[in-house]
Amino acid sequence: MSVTPNHATQGQIMKTKRYLYAILSLCCVLSANAAFAASGADLRDEVEHHFADSNGTKIHYVAAGEGPLVVMIHGFPDFWYSWRHQMAGLKADFRVIAIDQRGYNKSGQPEGVDNYAMQHLVSDVAAVIKDAGAEKATIVGHDWGGAVAWQFAFALPQMTERLIVLNLPHPVGMARELATNPEQQKNSGYAQKFREGSPSDSDIMFGGPMSAQTLAGWVTDPVAKSRYEAAFSRSSFAGMLNFYKANYPQVPEPGTPPPPAPPILEMPTLVFHGLKDRALHSDGLNNTWDWINADLTIVTTPDANHFVQNDAAELVTTTMKWWLLSRANP
Repeated sequence: MSVTPNHATQGQIMKTKRYLYAILSLCCVLSANAAFAASGADLRDEVEHHFADSNGTKIHYVAAGEGPLVVMIHGFPDFWYSWRHQMAGLKADFRVIAIDQRGYNKSGQPEGVDNYAMQHLVSDVAAVIKDAGAEKATIVGHDWGGAVAWQFAFALPQMTERLIVLNLPHPVGMARELATNPEQQKNSGYAQKFREGSPSDSDIMFGGPMSAQTLAGWVTDPVAKSRYEAAFSRSSFAGMLNFYKANYPQVPEPGTPPPPAPPILEMPTLVFHGLKDRALHSDGLNNTWDWINADLTIVTTPDANHFVQNDAAELVTTTMKWWLLSRANP
């Protein structure tokens, strides 16, 4: 069968596009791998330190790189340094910001449970974006930062260009698992203890009271551990628990109707989940595609625990960079 010149031209165009896309993907991986290899260097010497005013509470954040804005939000117990690998991998192409959530490290530490309600946590992120001189950003969150990221996207979609969430299922999936999954209910026992307890309780944290040392118990790298202990020594332990007291739902009684569904999201979304997470069951990921009216990418890794951005740092960094660059505005 003969091929017309027009068909040949179309075929050549498609072949060229596939070739260029493959080259782009390879370049993304190679450059991210090189940055990852260098991320052992002290990123703290490269970042700029800033403070945003969030309705009277100062929010500390660090920034590196130039380009489209990416804002990263840590969880419990953590601080901005959790994102060091991803910042190193992305800063050549993006303006990357990592915040200290209120109560942590160098950010403000207001007293009272009400000051840690979700609307304040969302406002903190908005304040950082505005302080950085931007109108919107890619929002990245892990654990409690993931909860804030989901809620930020619901409340302020006009400021959410893209959404990346690590080890925190969509709120509908999380609510479903809390209501129906005995394993998730058991896994959430620590959170109920946090809701009811205080930092000085004898078994509140890894079998002891909360301290900089017990809070950093999950960190294995000795250099990083010393930095975590220093950051936690500057933090408010009561503030950390207030995230749970103000926002974490109780396990619902049988027959309790589900909470109202949040809005359907309209921005591209990337979800990572370390399958060895003992706090957040991966079943919560099921049906995420029903609640997002945009392209959704879910990446799981069998060997990573809860802190997937550290446990699988290279996978997370290279995937995040490829995903962001492939969706960059022309």
